[in-house]
Amino acid sequence: MQTTTNKTERMNCSHFIDGSYVQSNNGKTFENSNPATEELLGNVAEGGKEEVDQAVRAARKALKGEWGKMPLKKRSNIIRKIGDLILERKDELARLESLDTGKPVWLSTNVDIDRAANNFYFFADYMTTVGTEAYQQDDIAIHYAVRKPVGVVGLINPWNLPLFLMTWKLAPALAAGNTAVMKPSEVTPTTATVLAQICKDAGVPDGVVNVVHGFGETGAALSSHDDVDAIAFTGETVTGSTIMKAAAPTLKKLSFELGGKNPNVIFADADMEDVIETTIRSSFINQGEVCLCGSRIYVERPVYDEFLERFAAKTKELVVGDPFDPNTNVGALVSEEHYNKVLSYLDIAKEENGTFLTGGKAAEGFDKGYFVEPTIITGLGKESRCVREEIFGPVVTVIPFDTEEEVLEQVNDTHYGLSASVWTGNVKRATRFSGQIEAGIVWVNTWFLRDLRTPFGGMKRSGIGREGGAHSFDFYSELTNITLKM
Repeated sequence: MQTTTNKTERMNCSHFIDGSYVQSNNGKTFENSNPATEELLGNVAEGGKEEVDQAVRAARKALKGEWGKMPLKKRSNIIRKIGDLILERKDELARLESLDTGKPVWLSTNVDIDRAANNFYFFADYMTTVGTEAYQQDDIAIHYAVRKPVGVVGLINPWNLPLFLMTWKLAPALAAGNTAVMKPSEVTPTTATVLAQICKDAGVPDGVVNVVHGFGETGAALSSHDDVDAIAFTGETVTGSTIMKAAAPTLKKLSFELGGKNPNVIFADADMEDVIETTIRSSFINQGEVCLCGSRIYVERPVYDEFLERFAAKTKELVVGDPFDPNTNVGALVSEEHYNKVLSYLDIAKEENGTFLTGGKAAEGFDKGYFVEPTIITGLGKESRCVREEIFGPVVTVIPFDTEEEVLEQVNDTHYGLSASVWTGNVKRATRFSGQIEAGIVWVNTWFLRDLRTPFGGMKRSGIGREGGAHSFDFYSELTNITLKM
């Protein structure tokens, strides 16, 4: 095992290729630090084209070996065992996730790790129910489809929900019979490194699951590799465009879940207690570093003042602090680079004459770490950069509206289309309004409520394709139609 921890939380992460932890061929490494303390966590093997080549070769060989011939039920049992082992190591994984990301450890424990395990449980069951098409053409022929794995898939992951989002891709990829090369974010390399060993311990044959660490060049090598059949990526939109260009010459299948600037629309007839409680979560959970956070809040004018007063009061109660303090609500942003990006948007809001009801600056009382106060901004117009661009931090804008038509135009006036929330007590309005929103998922009187059978993904520049249930299987498999003449 090449990920180690001690009293100083030192963690060294190696690649995982063909069932073993290995260093880079040239011995190159990079440093990984704790965003809450700025202390060095450990060194990470820095891979490139050679390591990607090795991992892809191992994955291709494994595809044609035991894994490719394994009976469905046995593969399902192994995938379920991965979920079991994740939960057996729950406390360890939660701690590592919080050290890497800066998020509160209670959040890692109660959300990230549980959902990671559940992804394997869900697809272990789902894979045994998947069928294919069959058609009888009079008395001439029978046409039936055979489902096959797409092949070697590259899984490129972001830093905000490292384990949870990696398993959201790896579980269906394995369930469909593929082999994988995972490239975690260079900012959060640790839990992916552990996940590889968990897969092996669960009975996944060598070469089926591989991990190569590195930066953009490593992801580019994976995206452009001739022997990689598909790329699944979650992250920001510009990187998605870069991956698309790299994958184009080999016509790889692509699945992208990209950025979002998600609207949260609150009508005057909504249950204000429920609205406030949920909007606190949808604005500031995970430091606002969630692609589904509702960062554009629109409030119908009759309840605008009441909403602002109550929302600001609740926001001021949030505790910014040590991720390992159980009383902490908001931890550290993931890196110095991202911290500076978020602070730059607060400067933009000041230049655009925005009003800060809360926050607006780095959190006080910290000598080290990347902490930002939960921030509510009013007084900005619809053309403001803070309203239009993805900040991806604990920052929201609030804008009043008077009519459905007015707010619908603002909701859809964006390059993004990932998610939206609508709050109203009027069922007809909820149905009418939600159906006109240009987004991949719309929540009505709730937020982040998911059923893994349903389609998940974005419109416009928020993504390509859908994940979940049959939609994941459609991406991770290919159909061969066989015509049998009678």
